[in-house]
Amino acid sequence: MPPVAPLATPDGGALHRGVSFSLPDGYRPLLLDLHVPAREGGPVPVVVWIHGGGFYSGDRRCLPDTMDQGSVFEALVAVATVDYRLSGEARFPAQLDDVLAALAYLRAFAGGLGLDPERIGVWGESAGGTPAALAALTDGRVAAAALWYPLADLALLDRERADTPWARLIGGAPSALPEAAAQASPVSHVPAAAPPVLLLHGTADESLPALHSERLHALLLAAGARSAYLPVEGAGHCFAGCEDIPALITTTVDFLAREPAAR
Repeated sequence: MPPVAPLATPDGGALHRGVSFSLPDGYRPLLLDLHVPAREGGPVPVVVWIHGGGFYSGDRRCLPDTMDQGSVFEALVAVATVDYRLSGEARFPAQLDDVLAALAYLRAFAGGLGLDPERIGVWGESAGGTPAALAALTDGRVAAAALWYPLADLALLDRERADTPWARLIGGAPSALPEAAAQASPVSHVPAAAPPVLLLHGTADESLPALHSERLHALLLAAGARSAYLPVEGAGHCFAGCEDIPALITTTVDFLAREPAAR
């Protein structure tokens, strides 16, 4: 549905809160929040933030506990934080479908929202990095993708158990559902025409080992795409143990601005 009148923000911009961007039959409405700053000079780029939470939890409005709440959103020119269906609601590819629906919505209403439809980037963390990567690799119009410690390859994780977060995502143990596991793995969808990608991953991440980012990075380079991989030495999942997460945010925003998806 079209966005309603926004709220004014202290910086003179506009906040579109709780916009229904998708109404999938049989499910809750999916919402996004969009902040567009006051700015002269035409439409602005926007970054779509996709939260983590193991595919079964999380909130579009919240960052991991290791980060100052709001720090990522405040660093961007314009940001849309989006819902997607969790694994307790729907199996893959619903999560990718929802992110693609959010991108389509922002493009469809870009004129009224003050956005540049050709400069939309994605930024996903942890489980949110999976649909973010898949959207960037399959949509064809994403300007750039920043992926923080993503799940990139289900084959690198426990393939036998049916009670893991990734098994709940696809509906069973990856070993029993190899085609579904491959479809949900960004490493299976790497085109030469991929947009620029930045991967950050803690080298001590035990939840999603850094091999996920390393493998995706290698495949992107082999395909002729532009990819940068920055290991965060000694950091665990969600960059736990990193003493300067604000610097990682700055690095990521600078990357998106160069491409440009955040400038």
